[in-house]
Amino acid sequence: RFYAGGSERSGQQIVGPPRKKSPNELVEDLFKGAKEHGAVAVDRTAKSGGESSKPKPFAGGGYRLGATPEEESAYVAGERRQNSAQDVHVVLKLWKSGFSLDSGELRSYQDPSNAQFLDDIRRGEVPAELRRLARGGQVNLDMEDHRDEDYVKPKSVFRAFTGEGQKLGSTAPQVMGTSSPAQQAENEAKASSAIAIDESEPVTNIQIRLADGGRLVQKFNHHHRIRDLRLFIVDARPAMAATSFVLMTTFPNKELTDENQTLKDANLLNAVIVQRLT
Repeated sequence: RFYAGGSERSGQQIVGPPRKKSPNELVEDLFKGAKEHGAVAVDRTAKSGGESSKPKPFAGGGYRLGATPEEESAYVAGERRQNSAQDVHVVLKLWKSGFSLDSGELRSYQDPSNAQFLDDIRRGEVPAELRRLARGGQVNLDMEDHRDEDYVKPKSVFRAFTGEGQKLGSTAPQVMGTSSPAQQAENEAKASSAIAIDESEPVTNIQIRLADGGRLVQKFNHHHRIRDLRLFIVDARPAMAATSFVLMTTFPNKELTDENQTLKDANLLNAVIVQRLT
């Protein structure tokens, strides 16, 4: 409150807006409020940021070995936890101009959307944002004092390549398929039924090792040609229709370049054929 004008015994009272706390005072209040509600100071050198001090129990199963050779081993089921609940460990880092959670982005102290979050921390309560994240589990919150430091954006974590590719150094490189097992089985059945087999003529079985790591075994007549093998592969794996590949024999490896040859003339009766991408 301020007074203006008048004499020693009178004057005009003016009520001004409340003074905003500085970031340093705000951080001090957060730590003070948390300690009043049971927070305990932890030596930063004894525990690295983001590392939970609470050990996680083994939640799987196992076999208890028998005490004697005659006693059978018994399977023991481990403690199973509800899928809907999970313990969450969060590190709240208080910087000069804002705060961050774990390795997240900087959030301003002055942003009204963060006011409720900071008020909950000051009262020693778990913010609703973290309770939703835990979905009923336990929330462990660490607070780190960085009020004298400017926020530094953490370096991005390296992520391994998760796309598709080919394994080098093999005549049958492994590639990732996109069809479901049910769809793949349906395609293979259609491809097999498309091969016209004359039971009155000699028959042979051809095994085909595919570039995607799969294997096909199909019955052919001796008079079927190498190009029939190619059509069979494309029908069984439609994704191969737009892929360039060659067919080869094994031991010794030899490319089958003349696709007009019959299986008998190419000496491929009961043979193993390898598909190689080019």
